[in-house]
Parts: sequence; C-alpha cells; structure tokens
Amino acid sequence: MKCPRWSSKRPLAIRFDPSYHVRMTIRIAIPGDDPPQLQGSPHLDRLRARGEVMLHLDRPADDAQKLRRVAGAICLINSRSAVKWPGHLLRQLPDLRMITVCGIGTDAIDCATAKELGIVVCNVPGLTAPIVAEHALALMLATARRVCFQTTQLRRGIWKTPDNIYLRGRTLGVIGMGPIGAEMARLGQAIGMRVQAWTFNATPDRSVELGFPFVSLDELLRTSDVVSLHVKLTDQTRGMIGAREIGLMKPGTILVNTARGAIVDTPALVNALRSEHLGGAGIDVYDIEPIPPDHPLLACEQVVLTPHVADQNPEGMEILNRGAVDNVLAFLEGRPINRVV
Repeated sequence: MKCPRWSSKRPLAIRFDPSYHVRMTIRIAIPGDDPPQLQGSPHLDRLRARGEVMLHLDRPADDAQKLRRVAGAICLINSRSAVKWPGHLLRQLPDLRMITVCGIGTDAIDCATAKELGIVVCNVPGLTAPIVAEHALALMLATARRVCFQTTQLRRGIWKTPDNIYLRGRTLGVIGMGPIGAEMARLGQAIGMRVQAWTFNATPDRSVELGFPFVSLDELLRTSDVVSLHVKLTDQTRGMIGAREIGLMKPGTILVNTARGAIVDTPALVNALRSEHLGGAGIDVYDIEPIPPDHPLLACEQVVLTPHVADQNPEGMEILNRGAVDNVLAFLEGRPINRVV
C-alpha cells in the first residue's frame, strides 16, 4: 500500500508506520446514502479492496449519529448534500483526513474549518455538465409550454388552451459560466435563443470563445426572457436572486434553478409567482431538502418541480460514483485529485 505523501496539520500515522495496514484497517465512511447513490455501485468493490467501507443506507437522524457513523474513518464520502458537516463536527473527528462529495457542490462542508484542520476536500467537477444542462433545458421547455399545469388541468377534467411561450428568438440569460452554464448556453443557442451571460470572472476572450456577450447582472435580469442559474453556493451567491433582482425581471420571465435552492430568496420567488410577475419557474433545488409537503412552492401553479435529480440517471450516477471513488483511491495513494481544499 502506498502511503499519503502530502503534509497536513493532521499527520497520518500510516506515513510513519509501514505495519499500519496490517495492524489496523483503513476505514471509509458513507454516512447517509439516502436517496440511494453509491449503494449497489460496483465501484464500492474498489474501495473494499483497500479497507473497510462503512455504508449507511439511511440518513443520520442527528449530529450524534453522524459522528458515530464516521468515527475512526480516514475518508468520508458525502454522497448526499443534505448531510451537513459544519466545523464543530469536523473538530470531533480527529482521524478524518479526506472528504469527497458525489458531485460538484461542497457547500455541505465547512471548507474553512477543513482547511484549518488539514482535511482534504474533493469534488467531481464538470463531468456531468451535459446531463445537468439537459435537465435545465427540460425544465425551461416544460415551464414555457405549461406542461405540468396542463397535465393537472386535464386530470381535473378541464380542457383549456393556455398561452404557451415560444422560445426561439427569445433571450436566455445564463448566470454562471462554469461547465454547466456553458453547456446550457449552447443548448439555448441550439433551439434558436439569443444567449447572454453573467459570471464572476468575465473576460473578452471568454466571450469570443463562447460566442455570446457577457453583460452586467442587472442588465441580464432586465433583458432576459429566461434566467437560468448555474453558480455554486457561496457567501457571495447565497440569496443573490432576491426581491430586488426578481423585480428587475420583465413580466412573464421564466426562472430556472438547477444550482442550489439558497441562491434564490424563496419567499420572493413565491410572491412573484403568485402575483404572476414571473411567467413560471423550473426548479430542481430547494432551500429545504427533501421539500416538505407544506412548502409554498408546491402550491404555485406555473412551476415545474423535480427532486434534486438533474444528474440522477444511470449515466450521471455512474460518472459521479466513479469520480468519488477515484478521489478516495487517489488520496490513499498520496496524489489527491479534484482538490477543493
């Protein structure tokens, strides 16, 4: 077994004792695989060849159960972002050296504390961008064509022809130009939409490369017919689409969110839908997950809602599971990849 060669404020005992792998078992914890992500994956066998895999099929009930499930583990695979790891919990896991998520976002982990403690945090960036962007496109099309609203009306025995929105020639505003945002822009262009974008690090060269303009956030909100969100959740983006920003949007604008629920102020979104200032919303992520049955978005008519499944198909899950396991194995071999912290 190769030993990790990186330095850390938490030195690994196995670096200094070649007999460690004989005396002790490397433990890899998956503390809450609900809904199913890694369970049943053939990639788990790759991990079991290196140590003990502690896989829990249900979500931990509280912080105490989280700590029990991860106790003694060197590596943690956080397969569901609903399982949070704030700093006060990380400080109670002295053996923990590495965390990987099964996806892109690391907002479930206190990365600042992880950095302080010398815990490597990894993700699986970019690989599922086409899959997530395709889902965002589906949400946009279904919202514009009132698919869910019309299905509900038909089930009630109502035969009515509502006003649908034809998207060709309209303007798609993409917020965030990572791999998913860039792919969403490409799909918008493919159906004949004009595309404009805003990102934190816009450059003229990037605009030329992509083939559409970067504009200010306010201009994008004022002039887009569809606004699609593709930024990661950080202190800068939390609540970035609030009442003011929604108020800048044209009447009838469609909002699509496959990023994170907390990027949007939910009460402001609900008010805009109820007042019909927004023409509709396609939402895959929520401020509370799983979404409770009394969540106000569920009572809004012109919405298309999915349960945080933009990358949850056989192809996407295979990519994410393979990537997360690759991260763990690379760390154990002393060459961490996709390193966030």
